[in-house]
Amino acid sequence: MKTILSSIFLLLTSAIFSQELGYSSVLLPKELMENSNSVIRDQSVVIDIVSRKQMIIKKVKVITVLNKKGLTNIDAIEFYNNSTKVRTIEAIIYNAFGKELKKIKRRDFVDQSVADGFSIYNDERKLFLDYTPTEYPFTIVYTSEVETSNTAFIPKWFPIDDYYESVQKTSIQIKYPPDLGFKYKENNVSNQNILKEESANQITFSAKNLKAGKFEEYSPSFIKMNPSVLFGLDLFYLEGVEGNGKTWEEFGKWLYTSLLKDTEQIPESTIQKIKALVGDEKDPLNKAKIIYKFLQEHSRYVSIQLGIGGWKPMLAADVDRLGYGDCKALSNYARVLLQHVGVESYYTVLYAGNSKQNISEDFVSMQGNHAILSIPVGNRYVSLECTSQTSPFGFNGDFTDDRYVLIIKPEGGEIIKTNDYNAIKNSQSTTGNYIINANGDLEGTVQIKSKGIQYDDIFPIEKLSILDKDIYYKERFGWINNLKINKIELNNNKEQIEFHQNVELTAEKYASLNNDMLLFPINVFNRSLSLPQRYKLRENAFEIERGFFDEDIVDLNLPEGFVIDAKPNDVLINSTFGSYKMEIVVENAQKVKFKRSYLLNEGFYQKENYDEFRKFTEQIYRADNAKMILKKKQLTNTNQP
Repeated sequence: MKTILSSIFLLLTSAIFSQELGYSSVLLPKELMENSNSVIRDQSVVIDIVSRKQMIIKKVKVITVLNKKGLTNIDAIEFYNNSTKVRTIEAIIYNAFGKELKKIKRRDFVDQSVADGFSIYNDERKLFLDYTPTEYPFTIVYTSEVETSNTAFIPKWFPIDDYYESVQKTSIQIKYPPDLGFKYKENNVSNQNILKEESANQITFSAKNLKAGKFEEYSPSFIKMNPSVLFGLDLFYLEGVEGNGKTWEEFGKWLYTSLLKDTEQIPESTIQKIKALVGDEKDPLNKAKIIYKFLQEHSRYVSIQLGIGGWKPMLAADVDRLGYGDCKALSNYARVLLQHVGVESYYTVLYAGNSKQNISEDFVSMQGNHAILSIPVGNRYVSLECTSQTSPFGFNGDFTDDRYVLIIKPEGGEIIKTNDYNAIKNSQSTTGNYIINANGDLEGTVQIKSKGIQYDDIFPIEKLSILDKDIYYKERFGWINNLKINKIELNNNKEQIEFHQNVELTAEKYASLNNDMLLFPINVFNRSLSLPQRYKLRENAFEIERGFFDEDIVDLNLPEGFVIDAKPNDVLINSTFGSYKMEIVVENAQKVKFKRSYLLNEGFYQKENYDEFRKFTEQIYRADNAKMILKKKQLTNTNQP
C-alpha cells in the first residue's frame, strides 16, 4: 500500500513539475535564445467567421520576455468600439521556473481612448496590459476573446512580428461560411518552415522553431522580408453597411457609394467664393492650384476616428464650417471643392509612411492607412497631400511617393502608382567659395539648391526660429570646428519645388598650422560622414530605397604667401550602386576649383553584395575627407655676397 501511495505521489509531483516546467524559461532551446529579447512559446489565433455580420477572434499567447527590450513584444492589447466587444481578457505571469507570480483580470487592464495629439474625437478604445516586471526572464500567458460585426477586417497573420524575437510555435486557424468568398494571399512563405492545412470551410497556417532575426542597417522593411498571410471576404460587413469586393472596380464603386456619395454638400456661399477665386481661369491644373491654396489657408489637420471603421470622411459641409478635418475629410473636401469649379479628382487610399508600402494589386480588400487626392492630367495623375499647410502643389514627398494606391471613382476603383523620384530628381546642387588665411581661419559662402526628396528633407527649416536655424547649420556642417554662422537666406520656390539656401560662415583654425604648413580637408560644404556598419556574416538582403544625386563646385582661394605642397588625387568610382567623381583643378597660383559629383542608385540587393556596397561608400568617405597641404613660400635672398 505504501509503495502504491508513493508511486501516486511521484506521479502527481511529476505532473505538477511538468506543468510548471512548461512555463519555465530554464530549458528553452539554445538556438531560440540566440539574438532574442523574447521567445513566443505558443501563439494561437482562432477566427470563426460565423456570418457576414459576425466574427469571433480567440487568442492565446505564451511569451517569455528575456530582458527589458522584449517588453514591447508582449502585445497584450485589444481594441473595441460600438461594433466590437471584448468578451474576455486575462493574463497570468510566471517566473523563470514556471511559478505563478500574478493573475491579471480584466479590471486590472488599462482602459483608454485611442486618441493621439491630433485627435479631437475618437470612438475607439483599447484595453491593454501595463505590467512592470520585478525580474527577468518571466513568462506571460495572455488570452482574449473578441466579437465584432466588422468582417471587412480579418486579422493578418505574421508568424514573426519583430526583430530579436524567436518562435517555438505559432498558428492561425480560420473557419468561414462557404458563400462569403473567403480568400487569402501568402507573402514570403515559400522559404520558411510554414505548414498550411486546408479542409472544407477552414484553413490553418502554422510554424515552429523560427529563429530570431537581427536588425541590420539598410535592411528592407520588415513586411517585405518576413512571411505574412492576408485574409479577406468578397462579401463582408462594415459598421452597418454590407460591402462587396471581388474586383477593385467593384470594391471602389462600393466605397464611393458607401463612403463618399452622401458627404458632398457644401454651402452655396463657399461655392460662390471659390468660383470667384478661380475667375476666368480655364486650365484645370491652374484651377486646382487655386483651390489647393484655398484649402491650405482655410483648414488644418486633426485626427477624427469616426464613421465606418474610421474610413468614412466627415461631411464636407462640416469641414467647411469647422475649418478642420483628418486626411479623409480634407481630401474629400478638396474633391468636392474641385468638383464645383469643374475639375475632376479622385479620393485615393494608400499606405503612407517613409518606407514604401503598396496596396496589394492582386488582393481586393480593405487596405491602407491614409487618404490623398489624385487629379488626372493626360496619362498621369497629380497627387495632393491635403493634410499639409506647407507642401507645394502636386508634391508627394517621401510620405506618399512611388507606391501603388487605390483611386475611387464613381464607376469603380483603380490601382495606380504615385509619382516617383529617381536619383536624378532627388538632387542637390552646391556652389560656393572659401578662403583660408595665413592663420588657418576659414571664411566662406555656400549656395545649395535642393529638389525632389532632398527638397522634402530640407524645406521645413524655413519655419524655424533664427536660433534654431543657427543650431541646424552648426549641426549640418558639424565637421567644421569653431563654426560661426554669419548670414542665412532661404528661398522656398514652391512653383518649381526647389529650396535655395545661401549661407555665409566663418571658422577659426579650420586648417592646422604646423611649421609653416597648413593642413585641412578641401571639401568644406558636403561630406559623407558615416559608413554602413560592418557585419562578419550579413543575414539580410539590403535595399537603397531612395537614391540621390549631388553636384558640388567650390572655389578655394589660397592665402597670400602660400603655395600648394600636396593635394588629393582625382577620384573616379563607378559601381552597381552608383558613381562618384572628385576633381581638384589648380586654376592659378592662388585659386583652386573643387568639383564633386555623387550618384547613389536605389535598388534591392542580395546580402552577398553588401561588402561591395560598403567598400563603395568607404572609398567615397575617404575622398570626401581628403586633405590638402599648403606650404609657406620661402623668401628669396636677393643680396649678393
